[in-house]
Amino acid sequence: MSDRRLQVFHAVAKLLSFTKAAEVLHMTQPAVTFQIRQLEDQFDTRLFDRTHNRVSLTEAGRIVYEYSERIFEQYNEMENAIREMTDDISGSLTIGASTTISEYMLPALLGEFNAHNPEVRLRLRVSNTEGIVSMVENNVIDLGVVEGTVNNKNLIVEVCRKDELVVIVPPNHPLAKNSSVKLADVMSNRFICREEGSGTREVIMDYLFSLGLEKPGMNTCIELGSPEAVKGAVEAGMGVSIVSSASIAKELKLGSLVAVPLDPPLTRDFSFVRQRQKFKVRAMEELLEFARSYCQQHSNDGKV
Repeated sequence: MSDRRLQVFHAVAKLLSFTKAAEVLHMTQPAVTFQIRQLEDQFDTRLFDRTHNRVSLTEAGRIVYEYSERIFEQYNEMENAIREMTDDISGSLTIGASTTISEYMLPALLGEFNAHNPEVRLRLRVSNTEGIVSMVENNVIDLGVVEGTVNNKNLIVEVCRKDELVVIVPPNHPLAKNSSVKLADVMSNRFICREEGSGTREVIMDYLFSLGLEKPGMNTCIELGSPEAVKGAVEAGMGVSIVSSASIAKELKLGSLVAVPLDPPLTRDFSFVRQRQKFKVRAMEELLEFARSYCQQHSNDGKV
C-alpha cells in the first residue's frame, strides 16, 4: 500500500472534506478522489459516505483512520531513533509559512540555518494562516510559522517575535504627512485588504472590533491575495491599506510608499506552530533552537 494513499486518506478523514484536503496537500480534487478510490479498492470496501455534499467516515473508514494515526506516529519515531543512534542531524523538514512570513522573514532564517546544517533538506509550503494551521493539524508539514492568534489547544504555539502593522499610503496622499492615524480615518478611504483566511485580515478585524467600529469597510474592500499585490495597488493610487512593517523596507527606501503608525498601535505575534508529539526529531529541535535565536536577534527588524 502506498504511503501517499494513506496520507491522502488521513487528510480527508481529519478534515471531512475532499476540497480542503486537496488544498492542504497541494493536489487537485480529482487526484485526491483517485487516491481514495485506490485505497477503497485495496480494502474492497467504502471508507467514506458522500451524501448531500457531506463527507463522513464509514465504520471501516474509522478503523483505517485510527490505524493511520498510529502508523504515522510510529514511522516518525522509527526515523528519529535511527538519527539519534547515528548522531546525525539530517533528513528532511517541511516548513509551512503564511505569505508575509514566507516572503520577508523565512528566506534569511532558513538560508542561515541551511548554511550551518547542509545535510537537512528543507521544503517550504506557502499559504495563508488558516491553511498553514490546517497543514500542521494534518501532519502535512513539520512546522508552521504564522501571523496572529492560533486557537487550537491541541497544537504547541510559541511566539517568535512581535510584528507591528502600519498604514501604507502613496507619498502624495493626505495621510502621508501624519505622525500617526486613527483607524476610523483610514477606513474613510477606499481600503485594500487581504483575502479571507489571511492572518493580517483577521488581526485588522479584531483591532476594528476592539475599537467598537463596524466592519462594512472590510466587507467592501478591494480584496487581494498577497502583500505584493496589496502594495502594488496602493502604489498605483487605488486606495490605502494596513500591512506588516516587515514587508515594506524596499518601498520605504525607494520612497514609493509612506508608512504611518496606527493610534493606538497595532501589533501581532509571529508564532511557531507544531504538533504535540511524544517524540523529538533532532533536526526539528535544531531548527527551533536556531529560529528562536534568530528571532531574538532580529526582534526590532521592520519597526517604523
